[in-house]
Amino acid sequence: MDNKEHKPVENHKTAAWANVEDIKNGSNVAKPSQYQTKNAKEYVDENEK
Repeated sequence: MDNKEHKPVENHKTAAWANVEDIKNGSNVAKPSQYQTKNAKEYVDENEK
């Protein structure tokens, strides 16, 4: 197997969870801010096929 460094497949800089507002207790799931959630929804709505 090759040990070369590889680039990630996805770019997560604009992901909804990038602007974490809170962490859910127990599951440690990141909760994005309301602003970021709205931006993610608008992006999905604009890019529907």
